[in-house]
Amino acid sequence: MIAKHWSPEGDAVRCHLCPHRCLVGEGDTGTCRVRRNEGGKLHTLVYGLAAATAVDPIEKKPLFHFLPGSRSFSIATVGCNFRCAFCQNWTLSQSPRELKKVLGEPLEPERVVQMAIKSRCASIAYTYSEPTIYYEYALDCGRLAKEAGLRNIFVTNGFIEREPLEALTGTLDAANVDLKAFTEDFYKQYCGGRLAPVLDALKTMKAMGVWVEVTTLVIPTLNDSEEELRDLARFIAHKLGPETPWHVSRFHPDYKMPDLPATPERTLARARTIGMEEGLQFVYTGNVWGDEGENTFCPSCGKTVIARTGFQIRAMDIVEGKCRFCRAAIAGVWG
Repeated sequence: MIAKHWSPEGDAVRCHLCPHRCLVGEGDTGTCRVRRNEGGKLHTLVYGLAAATAVDPIEKKPLFHFLPGSRSFSIATVGCNFRCAFCQNWTLSQSPRELKKVLGEPLEPERVVQMAIKSRCASIAYTYSEPTIYYEYALDCGRLAKEAGLRNIFVTNGFIEREPLEALTGTLDAANVDLKAFTEDFYKQYCGGRLAPVLDALKTMKAMGVWVEVTTLVIPTLNDSEEELRDLARFIAHKLGPETPWHVSRFHPDYKMPDLPATPERTLARARTIGMEEGLQFVYTGNVWGDEGENTFCPSCGKTVIARTGFQIRAMDIVEGKCRFCRAAIAGVWG
Protein backbone atom coordinates (compact mmCIF):
# COMPACT_ATOMS: atom_id res chain seq x y z
CA MET A 1 0.00 0.00 0.00
CA ILE A 2 1.27 3.48 -0.85
CA ALA A 3 2.10 5.41 2.30
CA LYS A 4 1.04 8.90 3.30
CA HIS A 5 3.29 11.88 4.03
CA TRP A 6 6.22 11.68 1.60
CA SER A 7 7.50 13.47 -1.48
CA PRO A 8 9.74 12.51 -4.44
CA GLU A 9 13.31 13.77 -4.33
CA GLY A 10 15.20 12.79 -7.48
CA ASP A 11 15.31 9.01 -7.68
CA ALA A 12 14.63 8.80 -3.95
CA VAL A 13 11.66 9.70 -1.76
CA ARG A 14 11.62 11.83 1.36
CA CYS A 15 9.43 10.52 4.20
CA HIS A 16 7.67 13.26 6.17
CA LEU A 17 5.99 11.03 8.76
CA CYS A 18 8.50 11.40 11.59
CA PRO A 19 11.34 13.80 12.39
CA HIS A 20 13.96 11.43 10.96
CA ARG A 21 12.68 12.61 7.55
CA CYS A 22 14.47 9.70 5.91
CA LEU A 23 15.68 10.00 2.33
CA VAL A 24 14.90 6.54 0.99
CA GLY A 25 16.55 5.23 -2.15
CA GLU A 26 14.95 2.80 -4.58
CA GLY A 27 14.43 -0.57 -2.90
CA ASP A 28 15.52 0.75 0.50
CA THR A 29 13.60 1.29 3.73
CA GLY A 30 13.72 4.12 6.23
CA THR A 31 14.97 3.95 9.80
CA CYS A 32 11.78 2.18 10.85
CA ARG A 33 12.46 -0.66 8.34
CA VAL A 34 8.76 -0.85 7.41
CA ARG A 35 8.42 1.95 4.82
CA ARG A 36 10.10 1.19 1.49
CA ASN A 37 10.70 3.01 -1.79
CA GLU A 38 9.20 0.87 -4.54
CA GLY A 39 9.38 2.38 -8.01
CA GLY A 40 9.71 5.93 -6.74
CA LYS A 41 6.77 5.66 -4.34
CA LEU A 42 6.88 5.13 -0.58
CA HIS A 43 5.00 2.02 0.49
CA THR A 44 4.03 0.85 3.98
CA LEU A 45 4.96 -2.78 4.55
CA VAL A 46 2.79 -3.31 7.63
CA TYR A 47 -0.67 -2.19 6.56
CA GLY A 48 -3.19 -4.75 7.79
CA LEU A 49 -0.49 -7.00 9.26
CA ALA A 50 -1.20 -7.41 12.96
CA ALA A 51 1.71 -8.81 14.98
CA ALA A 52 -0.15 -8.67 18.31
CA THR A 53 -3.73 -8.28 19.51
CA ALA A 54 -5.16 -8.43 23.02
CA VAL A 55 -7.96 -7.15 25.22
CA ASP A 56 -6.38 -5.05 27.97
CA PRO A 57 -7.61 -3.00 30.90
CA ILE A 58 -7.19 0.66 29.99
CA GLU A 59 -4.97 1.01 33.06
CA LYS A 60 -2.32 -1.15 31.35
CA LYS A 61 -1.59 1.51 28.71
CA PRO A 62 -1.21 3.18 31.29
CA LEU A 63 -4.16 5.59 31.22
CA PHE A 64 -5.55 6.35 34.67
CA HIS A 65 -7.82 9.29 33.82
CA PHE A 66 -9.42 8.05 30.61
CA LEU A 67 -12.47 5.78 30.90
CA PRO A 68 -11.11 4.02 34.02
CA GLY A 69 -12.20 0.43 34.46
CA SER A 70 -12.94 0.00 30.75
CA ARG A 71 -11.32 -2.43 28.33
CA SER A 72 -9.26 -1.52 25.29
CA PHE A 73 -8.69 -3.65 22.22
CA SER A 74 -4.93 -3.47 21.73
CA ILE A 75 -3.22 -3.94 18.39
CA ALA A 76 0.30 -3.60 16.99
CA THR A 77 2.39 -4.26 13.95
CA VAL A 78 6.14 -4.79 14.06
CA GLY A 79 8.57 -1.90 13.78
CA CYS A 80 9.61 1.34 15.42
CA ASN A 81 11.32 4.60 14.48
CA PHE A 82 13.43 4.35 17.66
CA ARG A 83 15.88 1.65 18.68
CA CYS A 84 15.82 1.98 22.46
CA ALA A 85 18.47 -0.18 24.12
CA PHE A 86 16.10 -0.75 27.06
CA CYS A 87 12.97 -1.60 25.04
CA GLN A 88 10.63 -3.92 26.95
CA ASN A 89 8.76 -4.90 23.76
CA TRP A 90 11.78 -5.31 21.50
CA THR A 91 10.60 -8.59 19.97
CA LEU A 92 7.89 -6.55 18.26
CA SER A 93 9.47 -3.15 17.84
CA GLN A 94 12.87 -4.30 16.63
CA SER A 95 12.05 -7.49 14.73
CA PRO A 96 12.36 -5.90 11.24
CA ARG A 97 15.84 -4.78 12.24
CA GLU A 98 16.88 -7.93 14.10
CA LEU A 99 15.26 -10.55 11.85
CA LYS A 100 15.43 -8.63 8.54
CA LYS A 101 11.80 -9.46 7.85
CA VAL A 102 8.33 -8.06 8.44
CA LEU A 103 6.07 -10.41 10.38
CA GLY A 104 2.33 -10.30 10.98
CA GLU A 105 -1.02 -11.86 10.19
CA PRO A 106 -3.58 -10.21 7.90
CA LEU A 107 -6.23 -8.31 9.85
CA GLU A 108 -8.21 -5.66 8.01
CA PRO A 109 -9.43 -2.51 9.80
CA GLU A 110 -13.07 -3.58 9.57
CA ARG A 111 -12.23 -6.80 11.38
CA VAL A 112 -10.26 -4.92 14.07
CA VAL A 113 -13.33 -2.83 14.89
CA GLN A 114 -15.59 -5.88 14.86
CA MET A 115 -13.26 -7.67 17.29
CA ALA A 116 -13.19 -4.64 19.60
CA ILE A 117 -16.97 -4.45 19.70
CA LYS A 118 -17.36 -8.19 20.21
CA SER A 119 -14.87 -7.98 23.12
CA ARG A 120 -16.99 -5.22 24.73
CA CYS A 121 -14.14 -2.72 24.53
CA ALA A 122 -14.68 1.02 24.79
CA SER A 123 -11.57 1.86 22.77
CA ILE A 124 -8.86 0.64 20.44
CA ALA A 125 -5.25 1.14 21.57
CA TYR A 126 -2.45 1.28 19.04
CA THR A 127 0.31 0.08 21.30
CA TYR A 128 3.11 -2.40 22.10
CA SER A 129 5.31 -1.17 19.21
CA GLU A 130 5.16 2.38 17.74
CA PRO A 131 1.84 3.41 16.13
CA THR A 132 3.49 6.19 14.13
CA ILE A 133 5.14 3.65 11.81
CA TYR A 134 1.82 1.94 11.06
CA TYR A 135 0.12 5.31 10.69
CA GLU A 136 -2.07 4.43 7.69
CA TYR A 137 -3.37 1.26 9.34
CA ALA A 138 -4.06 3.03 12.63
CA LEU A 139 -5.76 5.92 10.82
CA ASP A 140 -8.13 3.65 8.88
CA CYS A 141 -8.91 1.59 11.99
CA GLY A 142 -9.41 4.78 13.95
CA ARG A 143 -11.88 6.33 11.52
CA LEU A 144 -13.99 3.17 11.48
CA ALA A 145 -13.77 2.97 15.26
CA LYS A 146 -15.15 6.48 15.64
CA GLU A 147 -18.07 5.62 13.35
CA ALA A 148 -18.78 2.66 15.65
CA GLY A 149 -18.69 4.80 18.80
CA LEU A 150 -15.26 3.65 20.00
CA ARG A 151 -12.38 5.84 21.20
CA ASN A 152 -8.81 5.70 19.87
CA ILE A 153 -5.60 5.68 21.89
CA PHE A 154 -1.93 5.96 20.89
CA VAL A 155 0.74 4.57 23.20
CA THR A 156 3.66 6.27 21.56
CA ASN A 157 7.17 7.66 21.75
CA GLY A 158 5.80 10.94 20.38
CA PHE A 159 8.34 11.06 17.53
CA ILE A 160 5.97 12.24 14.81
CA GLU A 161 5.84 15.31 12.59
CA ARG A 162 3.21 18.00 13.17
CA GLU A 163 1.29 17.55 9.89
CA PRO A 164 0.51 13.82 10.24
CA LEU A 165 -0.19 14.32 13.93
CA GLU A 166 -2.66 17.14 13.31
CA ALA A 167 -4.31 15.01 10.61
CA LEU A 168 -5.43 12.74 13.48
CA THR A 169 -7.59 15.54 14.93
CA GLY A 170 -11.04 14.17 15.61
CA THR A 171 -9.81 10.58 15.39
CA LEU A 172 -7.27 10.39 18.23
CA ASP A 173 -8.88 10.71 21.66
CA ALA A 174 -6.07 9.91 24.10
CA ALA A 175 -2.36 9.20 24.20
CA ASN A 176 0.18 7.96 26.64
CA VAL A 177 3.50 9.40 25.51
CA ASP A 178 6.86 8.03 26.62
CA LEU A 179 8.98 10.99 27.67
CA LYS A 180 12.07 8.86 28.06
CA ALA A 181 14.44 11.44 29.52
CA PHE A 182 15.09 15.16 29.37
CA THR A 183 18.42 15.40 27.56
CA GLU A 184 19.25 15.23 23.88
CA ASP A 185 22.27 13.05 24.72
CA PHE A 186 20.05 10.34 26.20
CA TYR A 187 17.75 10.31 23.17
CA LYS A 188 20.68 10.18 20.77
CA GLN A 189 22.71 7.54 22.60
CA TYR A 190 20.01 5.18 23.87
CA CYS A 191 17.02 5.74 21.55
CA GLY A 192 18.40 6.82 18.19
CA GLY A 193 16.15 9.88 18.25
CA ARG A 194 15.81 13.44 19.49
CA LEU A 195 14.08 15.03 22.46
CA ALA A 196 12.87 18.33 20.99
CA PRO A 197 10.37 16.84 18.50
CA VAL A 198 8.81 14.76 21.27
CA LEU A 199 8.26 17.89 23.38
CA ASP A 200 6.71 19.61 20.36
CA ALA A 201 4.40 16.64 19.71
CA LEU A 202 3.23 16.65 23.33
CA LYS A 203 2.28 20.31 23.11
CA THR A 204 0.56 19.72 19.76
CA MET A 205 -1.51 16.87 21.19
CA LYS A 206 -2.68 19.07 24.05
CA ALA A 207 -3.63 21.79 21.56
CA MET A 208 -5.59 19.19 19.54
CA GLY A 209 -7.71 18.33 22.57
CA VAL A 210 -6.22 14.86 22.99
CA TRP A 211 -6.22 13.58 26.58
CA VAL A 212 -2.49 13.15 27.33
CA GLU A 213 -0.72 11.16 30.03
CA VAL A 214 3.07 10.90 30.20
CA THR A 215 5.24 7.92 31.17
CA THR A 216 8.92 7.92 32.09
CA LEU A 217 10.75 4.64 32.55
CA VAL A 218 13.19 5.54 35.33
CA ILE A 219 16.50 3.80 34.58
CA PRO A 220 19.20 3.66 37.28
CA THR A 221 22.21 5.92 36.55
CA LEU A 222 20.84 7.03 33.16
CA ASN A 223 17.86 9.33 33.74
CA ASP A 224 17.20 9.17 37.48
CA SER A 225 19.05 12.22 38.77
CA GLU A 226 17.02 14.69 40.82
CA GLU A 227 17.87 17.49 38.38
CA GLU A 228 16.59 15.58 35.37
CA LEU A 229 13.44 14.39 37.11
CA ARG A 230 12.69 17.96 38.16
CA ASP A 231 13.21 19.17 34.58
CA LEU A 232 10.78 16.52 33.34
CA ALA A 233 8.18 17.43 35.96
CA ARG A 234 8.50 21.16 35.29
CA PHE A 235 7.99 20.68 31.57
CA ILE A 236 4.84 18.64 32.15
CA ALA A 237 3.46 21.06 34.74
CA HIS A 238 4.25 24.27 32.87
CA LYS A 239 3.85 23.27 29.21
CA LEU A 240 1.15 20.58 29.37
CA GLY A 241 -0.64 21.57 32.57
CA PRO A 242 -0.50 20.49 36.22
CA GLU A 243 -3.51 18.21 35.64
CA THR A 244 -1.47 16.03 33.25
CA PRO A 245 -0.81 12.61 34.85
CA TRP A 246 2.84 11.52 35.03
CA HIS A 247 3.64 7.82 35.40
CA VAL A 248 7.13 7.07 36.72
CA SER A 249 7.73 3.40 35.99
CA ARG A 250 10.18 0.82 37.22
CA PHE A 251 12.85 -0.40 34.81
CA HIS A 252 13.53 -4.12 34.53
CA PRO A 253 16.71 -5.37 32.81
CA ASP A 254 15.91 -6.26 29.19
CA TYR A 255 17.12 -6.27 25.58
CA LYS A 256 20.55 -4.59 25.40
CA MET A 257 20.61 -3.56 29.06
CA PRO A 258 20.55 -6.89 30.92
CA ASP A 259 23.18 -5.84 33.45
CA LEU A 260 21.55 -2.75 34.93
CA PRO A 261 19.62 -3.32 38.16
CA ALA A 262 15.87 -2.82 38.42
CA THR A 263 14.88 0.62 39.63
CA PRO A 264 14.81 0.78 43.45
CA GLU A 265 11.36 1.51 44.81
CA ARG A 266 12.79 4.41 46.81
CA THR A 267 13.86 6.06 43.53
CA LEU A 268 10.30 5.91 42.22
CA ALA A 269 8.98 7.25 45.50
CA ARG A 270 11.42 10.16 45.26
CA ALA A 271 10.43 10.80 41.63
CA ARG A 272 6.78 10.90 42.66
CA THR A 273 7.56 13.38 45.43
CA ILE A 274 9.52 15.55 43.00
CA GLY A 275 6.61 15.59 40.57
CA MET A 276 4.22 16.77 43.27
CA GLU A 277 6.73 19.35 44.55
CA GLU A 278 6.86 20.78 41.03
CA GLY A 279 3.11 21.21 40.97
CA LEU A 280 1.77 18.08 39.30
CA GLN A 281 -1.58 16.98 40.70
CA PHE A 282 -1.34 13.32 39.67
CA VAL A 283 1.92 11.36 39.80
CA TYR A 284 1.83 7.57 39.66
CA THR A 285 4.35 4.81 40.25
CA GLY A 286 4.33 2.00 37.68
CA ASN A 287 5.43 -1.64 37.73
CA VAL A 288 5.24 -1.72 41.55
CA TRP A 289 1.99 -3.39 42.52
CA GLY A 290 0.43 -2.43 45.83
CA ASP A 291 2.23 0.92 46.05
CA GLU A 292 0.37 4.00 47.29
CA GLY A 293 1.40 5.67 44.04
CA GLU A 294 -1.09 3.54 42.09
CA ASN A 295 -4.00 5.46 43.59
CA THR A 296 -5.64 8.71 42.52
CA PHE A 297 -6.00 11.37 45.21
CA CYS A 298 -8.26 14.40 45.01
CA PRO A 299 -5.98 17.45 44.64
CA SER A 300 -8.50 19.48 46.67
CA CYS A 301 -9.33 17.39 49.75
CA GLY A 302 -6.59 14.75 49.50
CA LYS A 303 -8.89 11.75 49.78
CA THR A 304 -8.47 8.63 47.64
CA VAL A 305 -10.90 8.82 44.71
CA ILE A 306 -9.62 5.79 42.79
CA ALA A 307 -7.97 2.90 44.62
CA ARG A 308 -6.01 0.49 42.43
CA THR A 309 -3.98 -2.67 42.71
CA GLY A 310 -2.05 -3.25 39.53
CA PHE A 311 -4.47 -2.78 36.64
CA GLN A 312 -7.58 -3.40 38.75
CA ILE A 313 -9.78 -0.73 40.35
CA ARG A 314 -10.75 -1.56 43.94
CA ALA A 315 -12.80 1.56 44.67
CA MET A 316 -14.07 4.45 42.55
CA ASP A 317 -15.22 7.69 44.18
CA ILE A 318 -15.45 9.99 41.16
CA VAL A 319 -19.03 10.92 40.25
CA GLU A 320 -19.69 12.87 37.04
CA GLY A 321 -16.05 13.90 36.98
CA LYS A 322 -16.03 15.17 40.56
CA CYS A 323 -14.68 13.99 43.89
CA ARG A 324 -17.46 12.23 45.79
CA PHE A 325 -16.26 13.80 49.06
CA CYS A 326 -15.67 17.48 48.28
CA ARG A 327 -17.19 17.78 44.78
CA ALA A 328 -13.99 19.23 43.30
CA ALA A 329 -13.52 18.52 39.60
CA ILE A 330 -11.00 15.78 38.76
CA ALA A 331 -9.28 16.19 35.39
CA GLY A 332 -9.90 13.38 32.95
CA VAL A 333 -12.37 11.70 30.58
CA TRP A 334 -14.76 9.76 32.77
CA GLY A 335 -17.25 8.22 30.36
